[in-house]
Amino acid sequence: MTAPGAVSPPHPPDAAAPAEPTPEVGARSARIIALTVGLVIVTLIGLMVWGIGRRAAGTTGPAPVASRPAPAFTIPLFEGGAFDLAAQRGKPVLINFWASWCIPCEEEAEALEAMSRVYQDRVAFIGVNVQDTDPLARAFLRRFGVTYPNGRDTTGAVAVEYGMSGVPETYFVDRNGQLVRKWQGPLDEARLRLFLDDLLR
Repeated sequence: MTAPGAVSPPHPPDAAAPAEPTPEVGARSARIIALTVGLVIVTLIGLMVWGIGRRAAGTTGPAPVASRPAPAFTIPLFEGGAFDLAAQRGKPVLINFWASWCIPCEEEAEALEAMSRVYQDRVAFIGVNVQDTDPLARAFLRRFGVTYPNGRDTTGAVAVEYGMSGVPETYFVDRNGQLVRKWQGPLDEARLRLFLDDLLR
């Protein structure tokens, strides 16, 4: 309570009023953004070296795969819509894991596209993009004129379910939904024809 005649002390400034941003805060935000971008780039380079190293270490060729039901998955497609593996039952499926930074993926891109056109009415092709970014993946598809369905495994869950160990890696599923073959490394047209014809028998 203020005594009569006493002068009231000045009111403190409104604490809720927003403070003006300082140059130091702006510089700190810019540094955080730069560090984040740098970390993403370093991570992608590390994944690229790891993937190429896996193939250089002699992991190219047929790989053992237990005959079992192919793990079900649904992924959104770059061209819109979604690919649902379960909906392909009754038709053989080729599942190709790839990334835009993967040089061996570039080596097989034209062969996969050519064979997808030859077998398009008999075998379903699906490209599963992993450890990548959306813009780079789309640029890769445009560069090689890929027309068969492709989508991103954004969480890595599909790759884990299939036991993917590096890119490129291709799985063959028969018309009953059973995994019957796994190939590590790039595929050429001759080998693709052999595997796909075997899948259709």
